[in-house]
Amino acid sequence: MSGHSKWATIKRKKSVVDAKRGALFTKLIREITVSARAGGEDLNSNPRLRTAVLKAKENNMPNDNIDRAIKKGTGSLEGVTYEEIRYEGYGPGGVAIMVDCLTDNRNRTTPEIRTIFSKNGGNLGETGCVGYNFERKGVVHVDAGAIAEDNLMELLLDFDIHDIRTEDKVIVVTTSPEAYNDVYSAIKNKGLATAYNEITFLPKSTVSLNEKTAQQCLRLIDLLDDHDDVQNVYSNYDIPDEVMMALGEA
Repeated sequence: MSGHSKWATIKRKKSVVDAKRGALFTKLIREITVSARAGGEDLNSNPRLRTAVLKAKENNMPNDNIDRAIKKGTGSLEGVTYEEIRYEGYGPGGVAIMVDCLTDNRNRTTPEIRTIFSKNGGNLGETGCVGYNFERKGVVHVDAGAIAEDNLMELLLDFDIHDIRTEDKVIVVTTSPEAYNDVYSAIKNKGLATAYNEITFLPKSTVSLNEKTAQQCLRLIDLLDDHDDVQNVYSNYDIPDEVMMALGEA
């Protein structure tokens, strides 16, 4: 491969990474703006904003971007007003899917989300059709090689912990949404790295998928997640290990 071709390949790869980073920043900025508008600019009294800012910093968003987003939310700077919408529906295999959006134009977003569902083996349902199957939780993943599960449990003894378990060399800590920020701070203050941390929705029950429906469902969720107005996608699919292996070889 010539140097020129190699440089062109590097540039293409970098442009993809930059595009994904830009899309992530856009979503984080929207969440910060809406959080500040809903609960004010004080991180101590606005846990939703505090969570959004923590996530932005973990993704290396510049402080100036964060500050501007907060000011737009509080009205100190002029900005776009976003509406929060939750869509609910079903994917291939009867999988339940919830989609949280922040949009400045509901009339644009709704048909676009409906089209993604309908063209990829799913269908958009009524509000509440799958929401009952999800619970809002705080989740933090800690490297199991950095601390023993019993020691982590002792560290978090005074917090509202719903579950601590080890899966694939990761200790998964599940908390109430209210305790999430304190639990996360306690883990970080101990010097422990986290592979994942977020307030999210966890399913009460799951749907097991075969190889075909797993491919269809993952494609649908990827397309929803890539939509500019989509902040989060929640689902209750379960892909067995043997199916995951087959998908990896496909």
